[in-house]
Formats: sequence, structure tokens, C-alpha cells
Amino acid sequence: MSLLRALQQAGLLRTLDDALANTLRRLDPSTRDDVLAATALASLAIAQGHAGFDPAQPRLLVDADLPWPDADAWLQQLAASRFVATPASPIVEAMAAPLVLEHGLLYLRRYREYERRLALQLRRIASQPMPETGIEPIAPLFASLFPDAVDGDHQARAAALALRRTLLLITGGPGTGKTTTIARVLALRIAQARHAGSTPLRIALAAPTGRAADRMAESLRRAVAQLAADGIDQALLDALPAQASTLHRLLGTIPESPRFRHGKDNPLPFDIVVVDEASMVDLPLMCKLVDAVADGAQLLLLGDPDQLPSVEAGDVLAAILAAAGDGDAMSEDDGAALRPLLGDVAVDAAASALYGHRVHLQRGWRQDASLDLAPLADAVRNDDAGEALLLLRGGALSNVHFHEDAEDPLQARPDLLAHFRALATHADPAQALQQANRVRLLTAVREGPQGARGLNVRIEAALSGRRIGSPPAWFPGRLLLITENSYRHGLFNGDVGICLADADGTPLAWFFDNGRGEGGNGVRAFHPAALPAHESAFAMTVHKAQGSEFDEVWLQLPRADSRVLSRELLYTGLTRARSALHVAGSAEVIVAALSRHARRVSGLAWRLGAPE
Repeated sequence: MSLLRALQQAGLLRTLDDALANTLRRLDPSTRDDVLAATALASLAIAQGHAGFDPAQPRLLVDADLPWPDADAWLQQLAASRFVATPASPIVEAMAAPLVLEHGLLYLRRYREYERRLALQLRRIASQPMPETGIEPIAPLFASLFPDAVDGDHQARAAALALRRTLLLITGGPGTGKTTTIARVLALRIAQARHAGSTPLRIALAAPTGRAADRMAESLRRAVAQLAADGIDQALLDALPAQASTLHRLLGTIPESPRFRHGKDNPLPFDIVVVDEASMVDLPLMCKLVDAVADGAQLLLLGDPDQLPSVEAGDVLAAILAAAGDGDAMSEDDGAALRPLLGDVAVDAAASALYGHRVHLQRGWRQDASLDLAPLADAVRNDDAGEALLLLRGGALSNVHFHEDAEDPLQARPDLLAHFRALATHADPAQALQQANRVRLLTAVREGPQGARGLNVRIEAALSGRRIGSPPAWFPGRLLLITENSYRHGLFNGDVGICLADADGTPLAWFFDNGRGEGGNGVRAFHPAALPAHESAFAMTVHKAQGSEFDEVWLQLPRADSRVLSRELLYTGLTRARSALHVAGSAEVIVAALSRHARRVSGLAWRLGAPE
């Protein structure tokens, strides 16, 4: 049996994957079956988050006993196909073949182009010199912001490098001070521009989702308030941006078009672009973002390298970090230039074009004082299943609770339903939304008894009182999750709303005003029928919750192991909690999850010069 037929019979291909392979067969009936199978798998790879397909490791994509061809022979067949271009074959490139074989990976042409452009543009941004304004005039301000700079303070190192680098990655886990660092970086850059007599800096703050953008703005406002309390010049602080936007809004969406208003030919009108939650940004979107960063502008990327990668194709942050080093690297030139600020620091030779463009903040884990999450998070991050289980079972971590072998959160924690039911009693939609974000039920999977879909159906039935048939679409207290961006409504993928009746008894869907965030009480109402695509949000997958935080999190794991379970998923899920965490599941599932990494196939790291 041919490989393509085996894939089809096993139901491992989507209709789209199969259609692409059959299209090539119709165009050239002599196309070898293994080439058609690789074509279908290259399409499937995108759907599973990979940038391309690796014929040497097909089980990364499809873990099944199938008649896999010898890798070398397979690559030779692909290189000989009229439908597969190679960078060394300009004649084939000119034919616009739908597939590209490069560095052992088979790409759909569009995604290879995204990778290539992204690597080129990141190198372009990184190679741009910073304005020659000097650091001496702002040395006193730097010393007041970072009194421990000469003692190895990584926040100080990040801020100092931001005075030298047009591309900088600042990474770290929750509570390590990424937003605090950015507030101080921007204050320094503004002061630097003022001393130089330059025009006021134009600064943009952005994140992949509306909720993440709101969180970023809220965190920055808190950081600015603390700087004001510390006596930092109010004029500097007043120049800092107060709002953040989604990346799509920043780039400027065009209705019914995958393109944006801003790009290479119409760059963003900003001197500094700061992007939070960079791990969530997929390959196409990051490519379009860096295309739009103007020459000489600074790009600052913030992220947690241990979180889940983007839902869509690519693991961009991981690839950039592979080329940028471990977060402690500093070039000899930077070390010499920044000695007045940092004192003597260890330096080394650059190993790639991006080497030294990253600072990794040390773990502070400043969650709520009542939540002792750090030891568990570190055990998960280090793949230490034994330590993680010991900590969970020991019960010594404050406000960390393990419900071993619990499969039904509604039975194990009856007050969850009481919490959801109470939401309908609030007359003030803003108050109801604030209460809704206090507790959230997170799941590892979407389907099944422990999945978000099934749990939402059960919760809806319990809250609506409908025991037979489907519950009503709209009832007071129903939580809603927007699943697509709608700029017409000002609602974005990941936004959470609630259904409440107005004074006339008309059901309306209420959402926080994205322009103000939860820091204010601004809410907007929509007729439910007019909403963009949405679903219930009593239970959410960890993927959907990425970029959000909740006071209390119940993390429900499935009864049986699943390929979607990984170290990154567990880490992301448990770090959504601010004050209390409940983990429900079996030891076997936790061990299996920590043995698996959310690995993505990509060629971006080697394009950026990362060591192989």
C-alpha cells in the first residue's frame, strides 16, 4: 500500500491536505506517490503549527506505523520533482513551484517565504545603529532607576542594552519584571532623546490579543505609578504611552484582505515598537510586523520562553532565542560602552548576527504573596516530574492544591457552579466581568469529558435550568469567548464577555471597553446576534487562556494521555493563576506531559545563524 493511501485510510489527512496532493496528481499523473504524500504532509504540518515538513522525522507530525520511505531517498525524489523548488535551482524557482525543499525541510512556498523574509528583516533591524546620543547625560537617571546595576541586576542589563540595540529580546517568567523593565527603558530612551534635542519619541505598545494588550497597558500603568512614587521626573512619565493595541490594529487591517496598511513600503510611524507575549505571535504575523518596522526604529520583544508557542504556524520566539544566546551574552563593544552604567561585565565574541540581543530576567515570581507557585513552576519547567508530583502531593505550597485522579471539576469543586451562577445576579456588567475573571476553569483539551466543549455544555445546562434538549443560546450569566478578531466591533480573539439583561429585560452581551481595559469601568453592550464568532467561556483551553491571568485557576487534565499535553502546556496553565491554583488529574498523565515538549519544525533558527 502506498504511503498516501495509508494516510488516507487512517484518516490522518484533512480534506485540504488530500485535495492539494490530488491537484498535483491531476497536473502531472506521473508524479510519484511519495512526493504526493509529502505534499499532503507539508500542508498538514502548517495546521499542526509547524513551518514545514521534515521527511527525516515524519513521526513528529504523524505518530503512526506507516510505510515511511527512507529519508534520503525521499529527499531525492522531492528534489527531482517539477513541483518542488530548491534555492540552488533558479530555473525551478522561476517556475513558482508550490513547494520548496531547503535545508532538509519541505515547505509550502508561502511559509518558506515568510521564514526567509522574517530572517532578513530581523537581521536588518538588528544591524541598524542607535542614534549617537551618548549615555553620559542619562547616567544619573539610570543609577536612580537601577541602584543595583553594578551587582549583576539583569533588569539593569536589559535597560542598558536597550540604549545600544535596535533589536532586543527581554525574556522571563511571570513576576520577573518584564513590564517594569520596559517602563524604565522607555523613560531612559525619552530622557536620552530630550538631552539630544531630538523630536519626541513615538512609541507603540502591542500584543497578539486584545486581552494581552489590556494586561500590558495595565501593568505599564502600575509600573509608571511606582516610578512616580519613587520620585522619577513626572514629565518623563507623562510621555510614556498609556494604551496598547493588538498587533492587527497596530499594522492596520484591510477588510477582506490578508494584507495590512503598514508594511515594507508603508512603515509604521513609530520610533519604538514594544511587543508583549511574543511567544504567541505566529510566523506570518511576525513576518508582517518586522516588515513594517521602519529603518532605524527599535523593536523590543517581551516573552516567556517556557510558554506554549503560537496557535498558528511557527515557533518564532524559540528560533530567535536560539540565535540570540542564553540571555547572559554581551559583546565586547557593548561591554565597553556600558561600563559606566553596569561596571565590568563578562563579554564574549558574537556567535551569530543576533547574539547578545537578548536578556533573560531572573525569576522573581512575584505573584500574590499567598501563592507559593515558584517551586512547582520550576519543577515543570525543568521536566522534573518526580519533584512536581512530590510538591503537589505534599501540600506544603501555599494555595496550590492537587486533586489527584479527579475527573469532574463540577463534582470535585461544587462551588464552581455557585460562582458561575452568581454572575447573573450582578446588576453592573463591569462588576460581573470583574467577578468572572476571578475564577476560571482551564482544560488541556477541547473535546471529551474533561475538555472545554463538554464542560461548557454541562455548565450551560446546569445554569439555564434546561435538562432536556439544548440550553437557550442566551441566558443571564452566560460567559462568552470571542474567537475571531472583529475590528468593526472592536472585539478580538480571546475577549471575554457576559450576557446580562438590560433594564428592559433585553439580553445583551457586555464586554470591557478595549480602549480602557479593566482599570476603568468602561463596558460596551452588543446584541448577541450581532457578535462575531464566539463560544462559551466557563471552561477554556489553556491555549485560549494564554495572555490572560485569573485570581484562581482550576487546571483540569484529561483522563488519558494526549499528544497535545506537554511541559509547555502545563507550565502555561499553572502560571495563569495569581492567587490560587488547583491541579486535577492523574500522576500518569502529569508524568507523560512532562516527558513531551511542544516541538515545532522550523528553519528560522538556522536562517538566523543559530548553532546546529
